[in-house]
Amino acid sequence: MKKNHPVRLPKWSLGSTWLLLAAAVYLSWPMNMSLWRYLAAHLEIHGLVMVLFAASYPLLILAVVWLLLALVALPYMTKPLLSVLILISCVANYWMVHYRIYIDSDMIRNVFETNNREAMDLVTLKLVFWVLITGILPVVLLWMTRIRYQSQLKEIRNRFLTVALCAAVIGIIAVVFYKNHASFGRNHHRMIRLVSPTNYINGTIKYFSKEALAKRQFEILDKKARLAPFADPYPTVFILIVGETARAANFSLNGYPQPTNPRLEKERLLNFPSVYSCGTATAISVPCMFSSKPRTEFDAGDAKMTQNLLDLLASAGYDILWRENDDGCKGVCARVKTDYFDPNRYKQFCDGKSCFDEVMLDDLDDYLRTVTKDTFIVLHTIGSHGPTYYQRYPAAFRKFTPTCDSADLQSCTQEEIRNTYDNTVLYTDHVIAESIRILKQFPYFESGLMYVSDHGESLGENNIYLHGMPYAIAPQEQKKVPMVLWMSDNMVKYDHLDYVCLQKEAAKNTYSHDNIFHSMLGLMEVNSKLYAPKMDLFDKCRKKPLPTCDEDGVKCKPVIE
Repeated sequence: MKKNHPVRLPKWSLGSTWLLLAAAVYLSWPMNMSLWRYLAAHLEIHGLVMVLFAASYPLLILAVVWLLLALVALPYMTKPLLSVLILISCVANYWMVHYRIYIDSDMIRNVFETNNREAMDLVTLKLVFWVLITGILPVVLLWMTRIRYQSQLKEIRNRFLTVALCAAVIGIIAVVFYKNHASFGRNHHRMIRLVSPTNYINGTIKYFSKEALAKRQFEILDKKARLAPFADPYPTVFILIVGETARAANFSLNGYPQPTNPRLEKERLLNFPSVYSCGTATAISVPCMFSSKPRTEFDAGDAKMTQNLLDLLASAGYDILWRENDDGCKGVCARVKTDYFDPNRYKQFCDGKSCFDEVMLDDLDDYLRTVTKDTFIVLHTIGSHGPTYYQRYPAAFRKFTPTCDSADLQSCTQEEIRNTYDNTVLYTDHVIAESIRILKQFPYFESGLMYVSDHGESLGENNIYLHGMPYAIAPQEQKKVPMVLWMSDNMVKYDHLDYVCLQKEAAKNTYSHDNIFHSMLGLMEVNSKLYAPKMDLFDKCRKKPLPTCDEDGVKCKPVIE
């Protein structure tokens, strides 16, 4: 009798380094069909440089994926890890190709919150065939392959060489094509959500991070914050304008040769020529400037669940209004009244996609006529957000020419880029001046206005563009920001401030976003244990010390629970 032998699948062998390279090629190239389609549609290839730039994308992604696999694909865990990545990538690839979706934390949330019926409704014959060919078949081939490992020392050496090679490729591409990648990536920021497998890995991490954050208890840092004002007959109304991507170097108030601040130069205001941002990107700088934590201790995740400046002012009795014309308040305005502006509604200021910053001033005077108590208003501007600088100002403010009327900064000269950026600053000057003009219409307020940008911008210095570089190595242009302060006579008088002293202090000292929290608490006369007088830029120039809740004759308003 013949014996029945079990059926054995044929096997072949492959060295571990070559296997990881093959897996990286597969995950980087075939699994990114939607990305290549996007690049083909949006990249304008003209000339050898742009051809090489386009070719750098698949090489860059391959280097990143191969490097990551070399770091995490440990021996004997390689096949399970690659199997999971291939199967998830093929499904993600299907949805991105056929339904043109972008994968981020919100999309991952949809996946986790889809019930069984909804999931089954999404399973089609086309999806099954796609997964079978591009997912299951490669996984079967993977498991049929015997991985040849060398000695432990040689494996470590090979991994080290792989990481070094990938890092070198990434570094060379970054140096040669930084300008191109920075400009194209900034204008097509959603593209990163098409890059597999990093899109769903990053989205999943962010999803669980948000879930963990949402379950944390909100931390109140000071339950006893009180309004302890100097005696005066007027309600306080203060406007804080948060600028976007404005750098101090291009403000004529700071000595810049082009007249970018013609209106502010005519105002009686304090200019702070040496101010540094908390970060080089909005997501860090905006929540940081409203936080009690200094830059060196700040954590953006913690900030979302921690009492900030606006929370403290509200608890002390201020009415708070946040007006949003940028990409969101990054959690700062989560617990206060917020106005958003529909680009399809305000035809005078908007084009259906975005709005000029004057949209936030459209009915501001009407709002101020209703004010009867202390009020703090934040205007979050789109300012000088690039690379489409030319879209940030109305045609009437196209004063400096020639301009770069394109998001493709590499196609413009340095003069064109700088002129276009200067026009955004000129328009910002107008918005600030108009805000001051509106406040002047209400002489019965104790009113003031501060403008400070969230971070700066590189305009080609040392071949660096835009912003977002790590703070430790970021150039001055990305960190040094403009800051100006206007105060009504009532505010100077009833807050007992020495204006000449303030002018001298502003001119000679260096400040940062770290000063804003404490300076605003002091100027708004809020008594809090979080207040640090040394960080208050007004403290040295007060003729009288700030009242406290224990001082005779001062009635502290109750905390709003």
